[in-house]
Amino acid sequence: MKLFRHYDTTPPDHQGGVVVLGNFDGVHRGHQAVIGMAAALARDLDAPLQVMSFEPHPRQYFKPDQDPFRLTPMRNKVHHIEALNVDSLFVLNFDESFSELTAEEFLQQVIVDGLKAKHVVVGYDFCFGKGRVGNAEMMTAFGKEKGGFGVTAVDPQSSADDEVYSSTIIRDYLREGQPGWAAAILGRPFEIEAHVNKGAQLGRTIGFPTANLSLGEYIRPKYGVYAVRLGVEVDGDVEWFDGVANLGKRPTVDGLTELLEVHVFDFDRDLYGKAVRVALIEFIRAEQKFNGVDELKAQIAIDSETARRILLTRAAGA
Repeated sequence: MKLFRHYDTTPPDHQGGVVVLGNFDGVHRGHQAVIGMAAALARDLDAPLQVMSFEPHPRQYFKPDQDPFRLTPMRNKVHHIEALNVDSLFVLNFDESFSELTAEEFLQQVIVDGLKAKHVVVGYDFCFGKGRVGNAEMMTAFGKEKGGFGVTAVDPQSSADDEVYSSTIIRDYLREGQPGWAAAILGRPFEIEAHVNKGAQLGRTIGFPTANLSLGEYIRPKYGVYAVRLGVEVDGDVEWFDGVANLGKRPTVDGLTELLEVHVFDFDRDLYGKAVRVALIEFIRAEQKFNGVDELKAQIAIDSETARRILLTRAAGA
């Protein structure tokens, strides 16, 4: 997949495609259905399959002081979109000048002049342009009258029990400590991807060394202990390892610093400074304060065995 950060320097071999527009936070099953529809159209039109997204997320741009909410910051989003066999991904900088583009200016400058799109695919609720006045109906009319491109708006997608696939619902599940339900909508476990920081190394002194990650832009799932899998890139592929993690402020030893601390079972590699992916598989218990390090150590041992059983059961049922 080719990644572009600008639309106005698009090479000819990446023009004339089927373009999917959206923020795609989560790249969940609903987003996958929209991109899947575009893929079918791209095959019919013998055109490249392209996705266009925006960074920072417009919600971050307009409300910079709100709590972190992202399911997939840019690096993680790129990984999941690439896995859908997209030919090119355009990640446009959502800044003041871009936010001032009217819907018509966006379509003319970006879709027509920049990408020379043959067809545009959007979700049913996609809005764009200054004041969010642009929608699929307006885009369809513009494409017919001025743009020379077709438009497909994909209906809302839902599960067998009629739960609509939604980034908002995924966030709610994570905040409630329900990563399994979030995974059902995502189509995979929720991941936090970040570089491993060097911490105080308390874990090493009590027999449970951890890889420490800051959450950055990610939504804050419910604080507590999780059964997890940690992914490390090896020769272009991701190798996964079982583990247990604490997400929170570590009230027994700190109480202030928010971290995701991952203890990987039977693992002795140096991960400092490396980018890793941590998938939350199942919530084990809420974060709590213990009466000293010895009590904490005993509980980590219990949590580790619980996590091993959970992950072994999941692997057996896969």
